[in-house]
Amino acid sequence: MSIRVIVADDQEIVRTGLVMILGAQPGIEVVGEAADGRRAVELARRLRPDVCLFDIRMPGLDGIEATRALAGPAVDDPLAVVVITTFDLDEYVYAALRAGARGFLLKNAGAALLSQAVHAAADGEALIAPSITARLLGTFARTGPSSPPVRPVEELTHREEQVLVTVARGRTNNEIADELRISLSTVKSHIASLMAKLGARNRVEIAMWAYETGRVRN
Repeated sequence: MSIRVIVADDQEIVRTGLVMILGAQPGIEVVGEAADGRRAVELARRLRPDVCLFDIRMPGLDGIEATRALAGPAVDDPLAVVVITTFDLDEYVYAALRAGARGFLLKNAGAALLSQAVHAAADGEALIAPSITARLLGTFARTGPSSPPVRPVEELTHREEQVLVTVARGRTNNEIADELRISLSTVKSHIASLMAKLGARNRVEIAMWAYETGRVRN
């Protein structure tokens, strides 16, 4: 079954290019497109796609606000959002991830990485452009956030600490299973436990907590 995607970008030539790239990928179907954030949110709420691909800079409602409206902390049934941008600016990335984005890519990432990000988001995983992951999370762990990291509702086990670090380093579930020599189902149960203990809504928030608490360093 195809992954249903909507694409939002205010530049028609960019939007058309993204639609064509994604439409050519096996297992991905573009079901809607929008030229601004408000329209994107309306479309997403009506169509309930598997993944939303949003440009960060759009008129009316930017990609960060659109992401927050669909995947933010106040949303009961969040959608998977991947944010794309021309600008490799840390504050953009951090704001997008804080707003609930499951992925962050630069527009020059290429078809393979774009497809990978969509599949990862649909599977509940996260993909952030490798060039910015560690630098970004490490930088903001040193300078912020404004509030202290949450305290786990229950102490993490040794194995959960190991899984936490691998998630923070951007490993997929399969890679974690291979690295720690455990089954895929065990990885998934550890990640579910981490989310519950940390009050995290996705893998990105798990990774951010790992950096904020000094468990992973650049």
